[in-house]
Amino acid sequence: MASHTHARPRAGASSTPTTRRIPQRLVRAWCVLVIASSMAGTAWLMAIGVAGSAVVVALTTLGSAAIWAIQRPRRRWRRLPWFALAYVGWALASLLWTEWPRATAMTLALLLATTAQAIFVASVLTGRQIIEAIAAAVKWMLALSLVFELWVSLVWRGPVLPQFVRPGPGFEGDPIMFWSRDKLFTDDRIQGIFGNANSLAYIALLGLVVFGLQINTRAGRRGPLVAWTVLAAFCFWRGSSATAAMCAIAIAIVIMVVLLMRRARTAHVRRILYVVFAVTGVSLIVTLWLVREDLFELLGRSSDLSGRKEIWAMVAARFAESPLIGWGYSVPWVPTDPFFDGWIVDRGVTVMQAHSTWFDVAMQLGVVGLLFFAVALGVFTWRAWFLALGRIPRSGTDREPRSRLLLIPALVATILLVQSVTESSPLLNWGWFLLVMLAFAIKQAPASVRGTPVRRRSTLAAVWPLEGGDPIERGVPVEGAA
Repeated sequence: MASHTHARPRAGASSTPTTRRIPQRLVRAWCVLVIASSMAGTAWLMAIGVAGSAVVVALTTLGSAAIWAIQRPRRRWRRLPWFALAYVGWALASLLWTEWPRATAMTLALLLATTAQAIFVASVLTGRQIIEAIAAAVKWMLALSLVFELWVSLVWRGPVLPQFVRPGPGFEGDPIMFWSRDKLFTDDRIQGIFGNANSLAYIALLGLVVFGLQINTRAGRRGPLVAWTVLAAFCFWRGSSATAAMCAIAIAIVIMVVLLMRRARTAHVRRILYVVFAVTGVSLIVTLWLVREDLFELLGRSSDLSGRKEIWAMVAARFAESPLIGWGYSVPWVPTDPFFDGWIVDRGVTVMQAHSTWFDVAMQLGVVGLLFFAVALGVFTWRAWFLALGRIPRSGTDREPRSRLLLIPALVATILLVQSVTESSPLLNWGWFLLVMLAFAIKQAPASVRGTPVRRRSTLAAVWPLEGGDPIERGVPVEGAA
């Protein structure tokens, strides 16, 4: 991420992050398109099929590469998100032993493109611009979802299959196959442009987080932000995702914890709070497990997590046959591959994921890949946590609390962590995109300020926005964790 600062540039380095040759407004608009494309995910498949989606990925990747070559952003490339890249490298290495080479090659291309695009966005935008770009992309997804559902109900008038196919009177497939089931004016779940109610709920939840914090910090006009927040709340409610609801609960807890930790004045108080929160967290998890059946009934879900236990059992059995290096990368599972075709079927449709990030990684890349991914997600969460807790010293001795917008990476990490239990989404599309982009952005803080090395201070937050101004323009160090 861009890191403008008043620090004296080191030899061979420049104090400006990029030599601009394309108007920044166009670069930011392109980044919004890239982020929105990653969020769209299944929407591309539903609208234009696999071949069309591949063309979109190729064109956007080439477009970003061209902008990258023209802008030539200057970054600390040694501070790339190496743990995430190690996971990508291991997935690439699985080409040597994969049992499904065609599926591995196809999905690896998507993984490499997503990773490159995430690094690109973090290279050409500042912290404030990244937050604004995420917000703009979410707005596009929610607006298009509402417009699409309105079009289906008022114009199309009936369910719609992928690629705008109308099911005939003799259609015998399961409703899970529909792009939209025409449920906007009922009390049933809607799927939005994604063709998946869970995906709609996750993006709506992300919108609630970003819009809510923008309203709280006055980072935009209040009226429009309130309207977008209402739309996000509507989509979250109509998406009716149990996992998204659990994510929302976790987000509320994290926000409360962060705000309490920010008020702690001494390290001793913070340590006490950590112990209290740890005990409370463990107790909450145990309680939720004990009352899981009643909880799932309240959320309208079965106690076996909508058939996930059976899927996990089959994936675990496959993992046990090759526990160290796995069977080969494929995210998502390619349903046309001979192995995946008909392996696990749900309501007549071949399942395309293990519905758990950890089971998926374990089966595909073994214990080694599992460790790479766990460390990548763990390190990102660790850095995002201290970014949320960071404080910036004033010119005197007082310390100024940092903007609550800094909670966004930590809350994104919270969504990914909770989602990873029952979904494989953190491994592809917007989940992996945000993980890599934010991890790289956080690491791009300057190592020194005004020529003075930062000692015992984390630079995690030095490129992220403050109330009333951006530290990118102010060049100040951040206290926190290394």
